[in-house]
Amino acid sequence: MKFKIDENLPVEFAELLRSQGYNAETVKEENLCGKPDENIIEVCQQENRILVTLDLDFADIRAYPPQNYPGIIVLRASRQDKLYLLPIFEKIIPLLQKETVNQTLWIVEKNKIRIRS
Repeated sequence: MKFKIDENLPVEFAELLRSQGYNAETVKEENLCGKPDENIIEVCQQENRILVTLDLDFADIRAYPPQNYPGIIVLRASRQDKLYLLPIFEKIIPLLQKETVNQTLWIVEKNKIRIRS
């Protein structure tokens, strides 16, 4: 699986994925910071990458129907600091082998994950 980590998340997300054998790039590494959502998701489609983001706009299935994308993982968090977000993200790493991400929307909260097709 290949991932794209949005600019609103710590680069450690990409490092964590890489340490588990996944291919992960960041929006910053590809000079996409500040680009509109449509550009980011288009690059994800072209590169067949799952987008990981805090941007709740990507949770709108009318605007971003999951079946049209390699996968979208949206973190819904009460805080956006690295020390709060990393443990939440670490919890989903084992699920990547058990659940499909392809053409789904994962909404990840501190104590639950919702998966929509």
